[in-house]
Amino acid sequence: MALGALTLALFSVFMALGVWQVERRAWKLDLIARVEARIHAAPDAAPGPDRWAGLSPADEYRRVRLVGRFDHGRETFTQATTAYGAGYWTLTPLRTREGFDVLVNRGFVTSDRRDPAARGGPGPDGETEVVGLLRLTEPHGGFLRANDPAADLWRSRDVAAIAAARGLADAAPYFVDAEAGVERGAWPRPGLTVVAFRNDHLVYALTWFGLAAMTLAGAAIVILRGRSGARDA
Repeated sequence: MALGALTLALFSVFMALGVWQVERRAWKLDLIARVEARIHAAPDAAPGPDRWAGLSPADEYRRVRLVGRFDHGRETFTQATTAYGAGYWTLTPLRTREGFDVLVNRGFVTSDRRDPAARGGPGPDGETEVVGLLRLTEPHGGFLRANDPAADLWRSRDVAAIAAARGLADAAPYFVDAEAGVERGAWPRPGLTVVAFRNDHLVYALTWFGLAAMTLAGAAIVILRGRSGARDA
């Protein structure tokens, strides 16, 4: 009786976890499809202040377009690691035509190229058009490493904290990863956004279903051995 109850309980739990992973897999595949559609769509205008309150994860990786002037004097560097090695993302405020600021990730620089003089100058001057991917703020720092605004040490792209540190009173609550432009080989190197989602749910589902089957098999073996022992006695 006790064996039957334990077997039923374990089987039910393992099956439920397997079904949950199947549902998670369907959700993840839908998410990947939606993100793929966003990053290849025609760019929309970057959301203005009237739309900031309604931004959600559904807006992540949307292609957006904005026009304005970079404020290179308020540039911020956040730690990053890319195919080029360790270095920094270059976040530069862009004052839009509409009168609000957007932090634009202009791309990656190595540690020896943080100084604009080491990369040929501060960057675009005058009115500039930027097309890129809308990204949501990263307020929690890096893995087990918090940002330190007082020391100007940034491990994540925390838009609100960076805006406060740079005196940007009307900054958008998102940043934009600029797409690669026509200037190949220039620094910073844009267009390095990695759009990838782990999708191990099928493996997990098969594992849980396998454990459910093993539970039934184990219980059957115990029962059969018990009956065989009773006959031998």
